[in-house]
Amino acid sequence: MKTITMLELRKNTGKIIRWSQQGQRMTVTYRGKPVMKIEPIVPEKASIDDPFFNLGFVAENLAGSLSNEEMDKLIYEA
Repeated sequence: MKTITMLELRKNTGKIIRWSQQGQRMTVTYRGKPVMKIEPIVPEKASIDDPFFNLGFVAENLAGSLSNEEMDKLIYEA
């Protein structure tokens, strides 16, 4: 894990963001002591049984669109 100072963070914020987007994890130090971590956010993948992502499939099988009420029931009462 790369270590950067608060001064480097202030001066090179754009570059540090790009490093994070490329997968680099960093520890930020203030007066020589670690104070925080910067790391990329890994997108979560939706589960195949997530009711929200099954709405299209359900609508296709019903040969039509779903009302808001029907969608709410499928998502929140599943």
